Amino acid sequence: MSELNAILASIRRCRVCIEAPRGKPLPHAPRPVLRASVTARLVICGQAPGTRVHRSGTPFTDPSGDRLRAWLNVTPDEFYDEGCVAIVPMGFCFPGQDAKGGDLPPRRECASLWHGDLFAALPRVELILAVGAYAQAFHLGAARGKTLQETMLQWKAHLSSAQRPRIFPLPHPSWRNNAWLKKNAWFEAELLPVLRQEVRKVM
Repeated sequence: MSELNAILASIRRCRVCIEAPRGKPLPHAPRPVLRASVTARLVICGQAPGTRVHRSGTPFTDPSGDRLRAWLNVTPDEFYDEGCVAIVPMGFCFPGQDAKGGDLPPRRECASLWHGDLFAALPRVELILAVGAYAQAFHLGAARGKTLQETMLQWKAHLSSAQRPRIFPLPHPSWRNNAWLKKNAWFEAELLPVLRQEVRKVM
């Protein structure tokens, strides 16, 4: 078994969020959802599976996924081509919902336990799409802005940074960001054409 396959197998067996959680335990049985291969050159790093993805076991099988694929201008077959595209969320399992019905933040256990080894086992990655604030905080570190707006307005600087793999920040494609997208018309006019070009280069 390759190093990556061994890591993926360990992640899919992981029960730390129930047996030794950082905070309240996961409120249901773990069902890690991620995809990766040693040949992937693009990694999509989102937040955590939602309810639909928890049921399907396949990432982005929801309206957010439809919007993300439209942003990238890729077909479902291209998006789910594991040989080209890895999907590594900040939390691998659906974290549950808060009292208002919104998704809880990604489990803190996942990134600290697994992301270092997992990304080290992805040798060909050239571009990481950091989708949403949690992924941006992890992948951009101190370079991330204090707000989504600050981070997104610096998208060109992040993309042209000497850091490797390169990081392309994106807002989460959830309907909850509709107001932000409406106020920031430059996202569609200026950013999306570059995003599509960069994604096409590595696919």
